[in-house]
Amino acid sequence: MNWIKKSIIITVALLTFGAITPTHDIWNGLQDKNSSKQAEGSSASQTDYYAGISESAVVEDLQTIDDAFIIAARAQTYKKFGSKIGPVITAEFDEVIFPKIDEAIRMTINDAAVLEKKRLSISERPTGNYSEKIFHVFDKAENKDLIRFHVRTEKRPQDGYFFNFHYHVAEDNFTTHHTIGEIYWSKNTPPKWLT
Repeated sequence: MNWIKKSIIITVALLTFGAITPTHDIWNGLQDKNSSKQAEGSSASQTDYYAGISESAVVEDLQTIDDAFIIAARAQTYKKFGSKIGPVITAEFDEVIFPKIDEAIRMTINDAAVLEKKRLSISERPTGNYSEKIFHVFDKAENKDLIRFHVRTEKRPQDGYFFNFHYHVAEDNFTTHHTIGEIYWSKNTPPKWLT
């Protein structure tokens, strides 16, 4: 029965391209019914929930959370691309850029403690025009970003326009560009994001 609920959540995220993203309250509903009674109430009871189930069940639950982040990240990125840029760069993005985004997300959220993962979320509004923001992974309880994924449009004389994908992390106060990769557009000015 759990796999049906998980499949529905993943399907909704994919079909709506992130317009409807599952909240972490949904993950609480995926817990075993007996364990969810134990998990009601304070955060101490959530700790008891994880202490009372097998390690493999915790790993499966964490993998589901990780996979949900990855699905939401892809949906937000496709939303940013819009219908003009998306069809042109999606194949190269999926092959070259997204695996590195996936890796950076997993490294970030895997550093979070088990219970803290349930507080993490992905922002749902990529910026349009020529702004850089794709999405941010943030802690809902503290309202603080952990990692920010951006894409910058760069014009290079003689070569044309490139999309530079990169991210910033909280550890260095978001000052360093961590380059993910680039995709060439053309010598013509690209459309605005979200169009």
